[in-house]
Amino acid sequence: MTDVPSNAKGQAVEPSLHRVMGPWLLLLFIVGDILGTGIYALTGQVAKQVGGVVWLPFLIAFVVAVITAFSYLELVTKYPKAAGAALYAHKAFGIHFITFIVAFAVMCSGITSASTASRAFAANMSGAFDLGLSGTYGITLIGLAFMAIVAAVNFRGVGESVKANVVLTCVEFTGLMIIIVIGLWAIGAGEGDVSRITQFHSAPDRNAFWSVIAATTLAFFAMVGFEDSVNMAEECKDPTRIFPKVLLTGLLITGVIYVLVSISAITLVPPEQLGEGETPLLKVVQAGAPNFPVEIFGFITMFAVANSALINMLMASRLVYGMSREHVLPKVLGKVHASRRTPYIAIGFTTLLAFALITFVGEVPALGGTTALLLLCVFTVVNIAVLVLRKDRVGHDHFRTPTLLPILGAVACAFFAGPWTGRDPVQYKIAGILIGIGVVLWFVTVLVNRATGQKPAEPEMADIGGAGPVN
Repeated sequence: MTDVPSNAKGQAVEPSLHRVMGPWLLLLFIVGDILGTGIYALTGQVAKQVGGVVWLPFLIAFVVAVITAFSYLELVTKYPKAAGAALYAHKAFGIHFITFIVAFAVMCSGITSASTASRAFAANMSGAFDLGLSGTYGITLIGLAFMAIVAAVNFRGVGESVKANVVLTCVEFTGLMIIIVIGLWAIGAGEGDVSRITQFHSAPDRNAFWSVIAATTLAFFAMVGFEDSVNMAEECKDPTRIFPKVLLTGLLITGVIYVLVSISAITLVPPEQLGEGETPLLKVVQAGAPNFPVEIFGFITMFAVANSALINMLMASRLVYGMSREHVLPKVLGKVHASRRTPYIAIGFTTLLAFALITFVGEVPALGGTTALLLLCVFTVVNIAVLVLRKDRVGHDHFRTPTLLPILGAVACAFFAGPWTGRDPVQYKIAGILIGIGVVLWFVTVLVNRATGQKPAEPEMADIGGAGPVN
């Protein structure tokens, strides 16, 4: 018989998570979380906004992400629990509705991110294997079929392990290194046009500044994922000590990779060609290494974005399940399948939302931009929460970010979330509809809770933690 942990009074208590992640495994987890769909799918769309200086929006997005990461570092070392933005918002403001909105926004960002990955998967599959389905209708069908497979795997039950994450990270990393090596090789051989990296092109209705801002709102999608690492705090060895150095190192590595990939891409492919279609990096491989088997790179790309979709849908369905168990969403969404032991109603709910996004929205920029929009709003709340929680003292030493950084982070994230950035209005519509669905479900749950005398539980555990989307 297995021993059950108990407290001093002999009462059974939940066992703590096993601390297995040292600094190197945590670093691989963070890098793997950030790398993926964003850079594979949106490089061309960023180039359409700014031309040859495609690297600049990625650099600005990197700076904003690093500033916000400092806020997460203070909070995760202060409250090293397997929960994220929702827990921080609840500790700072103590209002269940705000906690719910933050958690549901994170869930929605996971669905839009997975839908972006689904679309990118379909486009790369069609382009790499010449399936003759490059039109919108064909890409949508492939995307829907792929999402159905993701749902089936999700229903069956997937145990993501650290070792699996290492393998997937290496695959994603390899694909981007291929682009960098091809670019550097071409530059060394005198091929391509290096002068493009300083050539700026703005949209006819915008000046240079606002064109860069609009492109950054898209590029920011490539930087999301770093915030997901705070959910591994309870499984890290000495998180208070290792988190700051590891998280900032992971962000620096991915930032350098993204800038180098952007430079390689624009050197080999003109911005007007790079911005056509949904497979920009496949074009880079074809232009810089025409003899390189494009099917191999297409397979790598598909594998990278498939991993993003699966992890995001796992996160989204578990968040819905957790919120249901905490009595802030309808009870039916918390049902677990008798044999598979997976939250099948929550999986069905999140999959239907993804189907709707793939079918009625479809475009990668709209879906990726909506993901960035939702997370920028969450990051604004987290940056403010750091300042509010300064009055809350804890009994151990923790990382403390300079006060100026969360202020800059809150202002920057709120700025990039605003309509003045040139963000496509459809992104606000998508985000509004998704959050609106959640609010309706929340009110229904409140009415049911009042009728039954049930109260929402305190969100202290990981059940409604703030896992964010991965790329």
